[in-house]
Amino acid sequence: MLTSLQNPLIKQIRKLHSAKERRKQQLFLLEGTHLLEEACTINYPLGIVCCTLRWQAAHEKLWQFAKEKCDRAEVVSEDLIQALATTVQPDGVIATAKRGYRVAEVPFSGLQIALETVQDPGNLGTIIRTAAAAGASGLWLNNDSVDLDNPKVLRASAGQWFRLPMQVSEDLPGTIIKAKQAGMQVIATLPGASFTYWQVNWQKPSLILLGNEGAGLSTELAQMADLNVKIPLQPGVESLNVAITAALILYEAQRQKSFS
Repeated sequence: MLTSLQNPLIKQIRKLHSAKERRKQQLFLLEGTHLLEEACTINYPLGIVCCTLRWQAAHEKLWQFAKEKCDRAEVVSEDLIQALATTVQPDGVIATAKRGYRVAEVPFSGLQIALETVQDPGNLGTIIRTAAAAGASGLWLNNDSVDLDNPKVLRASAGQWFRLPMQVSEDLPGTIIKAKQAGMQVIATLPGASFTYWQVNWQKPSLILLGNEGAGLSTELAQMADLNVKIPLQPGVESLNVAITAALILYEAQRQKSFS
C-alpha cells in the first residue's frame, strides 16, 4: 500500500489538478466509481488506477476489470486518496486516463451544439449530460473554452462524457461552414432575435450556437447563422444560464421529433 505524499507516482498524479500539467502529461483524472465504470464500459485507455482497501473490498469486480485495462494499479491509504482528489469527499478510487482519445467522431448530422468560449466547467458538464439525454448527435467546442477533461466537467457530465461524441474545433467558423455544406441549419441564440426557439423546425439537421456565459456569441458566429432565436424572458430578467438555454432548446427539438 502506498502511504507517502512524497512517492513519485503520487506527486505525478497530484499535478494533474493543473490544466497545464494535464496537457504536459497528456493525462487527465477520473474521480469516483461511476466515471471509472463508464470508462471501463467503453474500454477507454486508462493509465494508473488508485483505490483504498475499503473501496477495493466493495467493488472487487470493477477493481479486477480496471486492473486488466490499466497500465498500473495501486492500493493507497485513505489520506492519499484525499490528497489525490479534487473533490472534498472522494469515494475511494481515482484513475488517470489518456487525453485525446475519442470513441466516435462528430458527424455533421442530427442535432448538435457548438459552444463558443464557455468557461464554467459545471456548465459544460451539464450541457454534455443534457445533450446525451436529449439524443443529440454531438458537441463542438472552440479551443478558448474550458478544457473538456477538466475534472469538474467530467463530474458534472455524470458519465455521459464517455458517450456523447465531442470534438474541440481549432477553427469553429470553419466547422460551421462544413456543417452548412452538409445540409445542417445553423441556429444562433440571441436575446434580440425575432423568433422564439419553438418556432424553429427542429426536425431538420441542426447546429445550435451557444456563446460565453457573460458576453454571449461573437458577432462573427452570430452572422453565420441561418436563423436567430430567443428564449422569452419576463421584464427585468437579463438572461438564462447557458446550460438551461441548451436544455430548453434540446428538449423542444426532441418534443418536435416525437410528433413527426
